[in-house]
Amino acid sequence: MTDLPGIRRIEFIMGMPIILDVRHDGADDAVEAAYDWFRHVDAVFSTYKEDSEISRLNRGELHRRECTPDMKFILDRCEELTEITDGYFDMRATADRSLDPSGLVKGWSVDRAAELLLEAGLTNFAVSAGGDMRLAGCADPEPEWRVGIQHPTERDQIAAVVAGNDLAVATSGAYIRGDHVVDPHTGEAPRQVLSVTITGPVLADADAFATAAFAMDGRGPEWTARLVGYEAMTIMADGRVLSTAGFPVAPPD
Repeated sequence: MTDLPGIRRIEFIMGMPIILDVRHDGADDAVEAAYDWFRHVDAVFSTYKEDSEISRLNRGELHRRECTPDMKFILDRCEELTEITDGYFDMRATADRSLDPSGLVKGWSVDRAAELLLEAGLTNFAVSAGGDMRLAGCADPEPEWRVGIQHPTERDQIAAVVAGNDLAVATSGAYIRGDHVVDPHTGEAPRQVLSVTITGPVLADADAFATAAFAMDGRGPEWTARLVGYEAMTIMADGRVLSTAGFPVAPPD
């Protein structure tokens, strides 16, 4: 097997595995800077750390106007996405209605890590956080990246393979963390849908759209068909696979 160029590394941060696959030699400093960024995000946004900014905000020790620019941006964007998704993406959909912007923070932090790698002059890489990915360039020596989407009921099976060069891929479903996504309007977990995968240019938005579409249950495929610049694949509980016309499924080998 031909040795791959670059570096492949995994660290457990923000409660999930974060994987960097960089197809450039001499990328160690840039990779380390990316992981430093993820550690910073965890320190600021973790709802499990008592001294994080989000925890202090939820306890009333900080006022929103006193928050850092990153926190203000995330909270503002979460509210915009709540409006865009008819309330199905809701950072207050928690047991005690406290703020939990984690559904946006993960994708946003990966997008920013990708920007750091690009600024360091790297063009061929993949960044994955908990399975959601941001792809850039190619998987040298291959001409494009290929990402397997895990089947929601057959743990050892791939439901589809997405192919692309500069692309974000986000999947929401109940098969990894159980019923962690619910309809914010009813509190009920989806029953007609097993998973939703969204592809597009920005992982933060793709992740939020996947979460919202999954929470919509049977209404999700119709809603994703109206998204501009993003494509979707929805696996229904009855076995149907519903995809938008431009969903980038790789052709069979």
